[in-house]
Amino acid sequence: MVGDGHRGASTSLRDAQDEAGVPHGIWKGRGLAAVGLVAGDVVTERQAELLLGEGRHPDADRIESKLLAQGRSPARAWRATVLGRPIEHNRSPETDEAKERIPWLGMHLVFRPPPTAHIAWALMGHEIRLVLELCQDIARDKTLEWLEDAVAQIRWKGGGKQRAGVRDGLIVAVFRHYESRAAESKPLLHDHAMVSMRVRRPDEKGTWGNLSADSMLSHIVAADTLYPLYFMEEVSARLGWAWEPREVTPGRRPVMEIAGIDQRLISWQSTRRQQIEDAMSVLTDKYEEKHGHGPGERAGYAMARMAADRTRPPKRKEMRSLSELREVWRGSAVRRFGADVINLLAERARAAAAVVWARVRPVVDVVLAAVDVVAVVYVMRGAFKRHHLLAEARRYLSYVLRGRPHQPGLDEQIVQTVIDDYTRPVGRGLMMTADLHALYPRDTDDQAVLRPLTRNRTLPLYARAHLAAGALNARVHAVRRSERLGSRTRPHTVAVPGASRSGPRLSRTDRKAGRAQERQQGTDVAALEQTRATIEAAAQMAVRLQDGVRERGANHGPRPRPAPAAPSSPHTPPPGVQQAPGRTPTGGLA
Repeated sequence: MVGDGHRGASTSLRDAQDEAGVPHGIWKGRGLAAVGLVAGDVVTERQAELLLGEGRHPDADRIESKLLAQGRSPARAWRATVLGRPIEHNRSPETDEAKERIPWLGMHLVFRPPPTAHIAWALMGHEIRLVLELCQDIARDKTLEWLEDAVAQIRWKGGGKQRAGVRDGLIVAVFRHYESRAAESKPLLHDHAMVSMRVRRPDEKGTWGNLSADSMLSHIVAADTLYPLYFMEEVSARLGWAWEPREVTPGRRPVMEIAGIDQRLISWQSTRRQQIEDAMSVLTDKYEEKHGHGPGERAGYAMARMAADRTRPPKRKEMRSLSELREVWRGSAVRRFGADVINLLAERARAAAAVVWARVRPVVDVVLAAVDVVAVVYVMRGAFKRHHLLAEARRYLSYVLRGRPHQPGLDEQIVQTVIDDYTRPVGRGLMMTADLHALYPRDTDDQAVLRPLTRNRTLPLYARAHLAAGALNARVHAVRRSERLGSRTRPHTVAVPGASRSGPRLSRTDRKAGRAQERQQGTDVAALEQTRATIEAAAQMAVRLQDGVRERGANHGPRPRPAPAAPSSPHTPPPGVQQAPGRTPTGGLA
C-alpha cells in the first residue's frame, strides 16, 4: 500500500503514500455494491484491515456500534459484521505443537505492461504518459471483468463440491507502483490487485462464502494473455503504434514490444531481468548436470522464481515523487544513449507502425489459428484443458493482429473450433489431446515430417511446437491450393475484426453432414448446368442445319409457293407458341 518504502507506526497511510510518491489505492469490481462501496473510492487502511485481514465488512466498526446501541450482545454484534465464516484458530489436541488454521482471505494479481511500454511511459512527453496510464487502466479493468464473468465461482458444502458463479462480482483493491526493485531505480509501471476471497452466492439470501481459488489459479495464464492483448489494442488505437515480437530467450516464447523503440533501451530498463537471467544460467547448468537434459516449462518457471528470490535486493528507504523519478530516468537515458535517441522515440514509433500496418493484414483465419493453437499446446503439454487452449489462442491473436482490435469472442471461437475438429477426450475428466487422425492426412507423409520435429530433444520445447505448427499450416495451405486447382470450392472461415456472426454452432457430426450435403448440391447443380449446355448446343446445331437446308433449296430453285398472309422470318414461332424471354431466336431452347 506504500510501495517499497517503510512507514512508521505514527504515520498515517495517506501521508506515507504521499511521501513514497505512489497514488492512493482504489476499489474496483462489481461486488462493491454489496458492501456499500463504489468503484473508484480510495482504499483506507481500516477498510483493508477489516476486509483483507479479518474477512469482515469494510464498514464493520459503524455496523457493530449500531448493533450495540440497539442492545445486541458484543459477540452477536461482532458476528454480524463477518462475511461468511469467521477466521478460525484451532489447536490440535493430538499433537504437542499448536497448529493454526489460517484461511485464505486474498489473492494477489500483478498487471505489468511490456518493457517498451515502460520506456515510452517514462521517457516520452506528459501527454503520452497519461495515455499509457489510461490504456493500463482499461486493460486491467477489462481483464478483471472477464475474471468476474467467466472464471469466478463460489463453493460450498463439504470440500466445495457445489459451485456456481458469484452473484454480484469481485471486490478488488488496486495499488499502482511506478518503479522496480532494482538497485538503481528503473521505470516499471504496474498495478497490484488484491482480490478479496469473500463473495456472495447466487441465491435469494445472497449468503457470503469463499471464492474458489483453484478456478482462479487455473485461469491465471489465460488472464495473463488477455491483459496484454487488451493493452496492445488500446495503445494502437489511441497512439497509432504497432507491435512486433521480440525473442528474449532463444527457443522460448517471444514478447510483444512496441515497434520502433530502440532495443538498447530495453537492456537499460531491465537491469533486474538481467540479474535474474544471470542467476538462471547458473541454475540451468546445475539442472542439466543433474538430470542430463534441459528444464521443461514447469521446471523453468520454478527456477525463475528461485532466481528472482535469490537476487531480490532490499527495499529502499528513501522515496521520490513521480516527477523526480522521471527526471532521473530521462537524465540517465540521455547520458547513456544521447538526446537524439530519446527525443525521437515517438516519431520512430509512428514510422515503424506505418511499415508494420502495410505488411500485416488485420484478418484472422480461424482454421489456421485452430491448427496453430492445437499444435503448440499438444507438443508442449500432450494432454490439456480448455483454458490452456484459450491462453494460446490469445497469444496467437497478439502475434497476428499486432495491436489491431479483435472481434469479441474470437478467442472462444478458435478454441471451440479446436475442440470440435482437432481434439479427442482423454480419461474421464475434462482433459483432451490432439486428434492426430484429423490433423494428419490419410497417408503418413506429414507424420514422417512432424514426428522428428516434436521428438527432437535437442531443441527447446516451444521451438519444437513452433516448427510443428508451421508444418501443419503449410499442409493446410497445400490442401487449399490443390482444391483451387481442382476447381472444388470449399468455404474457409475467416474472421475480420468488427464483423459479427450469428446462429448456433453446429457439432462435428452436423458439420460433416452439412459438408456432404453441400458437395451433393454442388454435384446436382453441375449436372444440371451440363445438361442445359448440351441442350442449347443441340438446339443451335438444329437451327444451323435448317438454315443450310433452306439455303440449298433456294439455290436449286424451289417451286414457288403462295405467300403467307403476314410476313414472317424463318425463325418466327408459329401462332400460339411464345418465345422464351431474354433469348435470341438462334440461341433459344427448342
